[in-house]
Amino acid sequence: MSTPAAAGANGHGDDVDAIKVEIEATRAELGRTVDELSARLDVPARARESAARAKDTAVETYRESPPMVIGAAVALVALVVGMVILRRRRAASQRERRRQR
Repeated sequence: MSTPAAAGANGHGDDVDAIKVEIEATRAELGRTVDELSARLDVPARARESAARAKDTAVETYRESPPMVIGAAVALVALVVGMVILRRRRAASQRERRRQR
């Protein structure tokens, strides 16, 4: 049986050390890959990150041009209110048509 000293004397110790270094590099790469895949599959964390980015963008936009943001918000509210009114009118119209039949 060979000892580490004997392996170093016949040149095989360098091979073993090179293999150990390669194994450690492979383990580190595998760890990074697993971490990346875990991050990609963590949907709640990605959703939180996306929401935080959207919030940051909105805050930055507001800081750059408050009147534009306020105007856009008012327009959005008006659009939503208009859609609600339109849907209610259509529903009332349909109910009226059904009653007339």
